[in-house]
Amino acid sequence: MSDAARIRIWDRWVRFTHWTVAGIVIWDLFGPTDPLHRKLGYAAAALVGLRIVWGLVGTRYARFSAWWPTRSHLHAYWRSLAAGRPLHHLSHNPLGGVMALVLWALVLALAFTGWLMRLDAFWGEDWPQVIHTSLAIALEACVCIHIAAAVVMSVWTRENLIAAMVTGYKRRHARHTGNTAERER
Repeated sequence: MSDAARIRIWDRWVRFTHWTVAGIVIWDLFGPTDPLHRKLGYAAAALVGLRIVWGLVGTRYARFSAWWPTRSHLHAYWRSLAAGRPLHHLSHNPLGGVMALVLWALVLALAFTGWLMRLDAFWGEDWPQVIHTSLAIALEACVCIHIAAAVVMSVWTRENLIAAMVTGYKRRHARHTGNTAERER
């Protein structure tokens, strides 16, 4: 694909936080529950916190203003999916935006409940562990949905979303109009 046919969407910080948090999540979901698990969980929460700050002050497509999933954007996107012609979004599509927010909330909630389990005030209490485990299961389910959706949408729209999160580039469409959605041709 020529440079004229592609556009830089995801900056290095977005890609670094995405893949680093993804790696930490995979390790913490399937690795041992040891001191490293706890440290990595806190690191993931810190990275999510920094990514949220970057959503306020970062580059154009990293900012929430580029992809915040409003009700009207969600309805328009659902309609385009139902019609078999998904709207093209340079940044996250509205459902991807919802998933990003859910994943971030789960990572932050897991770090918080993990911290709660270490407090003397809750020594011997089961409920922090029960909540932590439930959140981990929810995160695992959301990660599976996120990966499946990225693969399905990459095939459906013929735009490799996973490669875009690696390289930072997405395909520029002929009807590109900035941050707004556009119909696939």
